[in-house]
Amino acid sequence: MPDSLLIRRGRVIDPSQDIDKTADVLIKDQKILWIGTDKPPVDDYAVLDASGLIVCPGFIDLHCHLRQPGYEAKETIASGTWAAARGGFTTVCCMPNTNPPLDSGDMLNYVRTVAFHEGIIRVFPIGCISVGRKGEELADLNEMEMNGAVAFSDDGSPVKNADVMRRALEYSRDFKRPIIDHCEDLALAKDGQVNEGVVSLEMGLKGIPAAAEESMVKRDIDLAKETGGHVHIAHVSTAGSADLIRAAKEDGVHVTAEVTPHHLTLTEDDVIKYGTLAKVNPPLRTKADTIALLRALNDSVIDIVATDHAPHTKADKACVFDKAAFGISGLETALGSLVSLILKSELTLNNMIAALTMGPARVLGYAKLGTLETGAPADVCIFDLHKEWTVDVEKFGSKGKNTPLAGQTLKGKVMSTIYMGRPVYMDDAMKIG
Repeated sequence: MPDSLLIRRGRVIDPSQDIDKTADVLIKDQKILWIGTDKPPVDDYAVLDASGLIVCPGFIDLHCHLRQPGYEAKETIASGTWAAARGGFTTVCCMPNTNPPLDSGDMLNYVRTVAFHEGIIRVFPIGCISVGRKGEELADLNEMEMNGAVAFSDDGSPVKNADVMRRALEYSRDFKRPIIDHCEDLALAKDGQVNEGVVSLEMGLKGIPAAAEESMVKRDIDLAKETGGHVHIAHVSTAGSADLIRAAKEDGVHVTAEVTPHHLTLTEDDVIKYGTLAKVNPPLRTKADTIALLRALNDSVIDIVATDHAPHTKADKACVFDKAAFGISGLETALGSLVSLILKSELTLNNMIAALTMGPARVLGYAKLGTLETGAPADVCIFDLHKEWTVDVEKFGSKGKNTPLAGQTLKGKVMSTIYMGRPVYMDDAMKIG
């Protein structure tokens, strides 16, 4: 087998270089060597035919849960990275709400070691902001950064103590690492199960008001403005949060934000339809919220799409609503969910790709990821924008089968994922010759 691979005749879309054209992509020595339409600059190469397909940088997920250590029944680094590859992702950032949590250099090294030996794509660990994720005492961010942390978060919980958040943002200002906050006022959200509104009343469940998110978004923006640090708002779910982020950016505050595919495509009404499979935190909101989130994404007020992949066992969801776990297994359905918005002209193809590639790379400060630039790591996603497929959870790479999309037909399918020049996922229709 030649040591070079030519991806032939695909529609190459790379927002980082304003490329959108039919071309060939040549990979050599695990890097992008050339993009063009003429004769490739080397003579010996294998060929992967991408005619009629989209060729773009490998997707980057800034927010997922791989569950290891401590919750291996839900997911492992091996199964999670396999699921990610099936979804077109070549880099995932794993959140630290494991058991024990990722709040020390030793824990970060554990994840990196397991990922090196058992993962099939790049895994960046995110370290805790506070010791034990308790929100009370700042963790040793410097030690964790020296051991591979690309960002810091107490995700799954907010940083309750404003002084801890302030000092984390001061660290961010000096060492250029984003502080990712799960924005939730626990006093307002206490015992909440779904969005506060008509559906919560109809289902007889305690609601989570939009103010529970928005009040913490405002606090974090104010602290970022005061310190000059970089705050990244996780899983934005309300129109009010989007408005706060828009105003903060206009004011020059260093704030970035993410939205999930499920908060763009599902609403609180889907909780009635799908039950616990649609139970997430923050909860699915109203149609007006999804419209506002889409507008914010198209305007680059929201910088990226992140899956918040949250795999659970069947038992975690097969119970009464108020006892069920929050979360959706989303790595393998992210593309199909987002393509549904493209086909309805609610999101452009280039904006979607930017939000999955260039956007997260810039939030993390990695200029050579999320791009097909010459010399960049050869991380590539090849997908068919129009191919239909049925969501069969029993065929998921993830251990988590918990998705409201089970059994649905989606358009937009990953055909091949290439990590560092090596195909790590290939649809049966794809062949290298």
